[in-house]
Amino acid sequence: MPALDRRTALQLAASSAVVGARPVGASTVDQDVGWQFLTADEATFLTAACDRIIPADPPGPGAVEAGCVVFIDRQLAGPYGSGARLYLQGPFRDGVPGQGYQLPLSPARLYRFAIAEIDRDIRNDGRAGRFADLPVEDRDALLTWLRDDGGEAARWSRPFFDMLRRNTVEGYFADPIYGGNRGMAAWSMIGFPGAYAQWVELVDEHDVVFSRPPLSIADAGAHHHHHHAP
Repeated sequence: MPALDRRTALQLAASSAVVGARPVGASTVDQDVGWQFLTADEATFLTAACDRIIPADPPGPGAVEAGCVVFIDRQLAGPYGSGARLYLQGPFRDGVPGQGYQLPLSPARLYRFAIAEIDRDIRNDGRAGRFADLPVEDRDALLTWLRDDGGEAARWSRPFFDMLRRNTVEGYFADPIYGGNRGMAAWSMIGFPGAYAQWVELVDEHDVVFSRPPLSIADAGAHHHHHHAP
């Protein structure tokens, strides 16, 4: 995808501009969700991408059904998205992989930049529509290119893919209070009990399989009050 390579330096320099207002849109899946950061086009891209990172299969839901796009939107709208824990002041030099994330972009800016670049390149290549319109095999090939590219675009393509994959997995297994893991389906799939903060009633139990339904942070207070009220 050479068009991405040619524009990388200029686009990265321009990305220091302030991220725009947070429009409210709707994705093709979460029609009732008001996006806090994502535009409708960005939500459509992430819906198509997250669906390929964790597709639906018999053991559990896919990333989209689990609410991972909502999780990513909420994260990008908050301190994580603004890079609150990142040092984003120059000078910036090329680092080595062991040094971790090295771009002068907050996570929110990287998402916005990368999604726009990918969809623009698809249009410039004469392919139909945008990433979400591509056949599944083409979407897989493009995600693989983002992960493995060794050209100039690797400066942003690899960090973007790594961030997207990590955020998708985080949303899949996070507490539902953060927007992902809808219905605690991922926890149920792996047998994780969730936010049980006290185990007093189980102290004397030995060699017993713990098979209770998972508990979210939002439900934990009521659960413990019910079981331990005088």
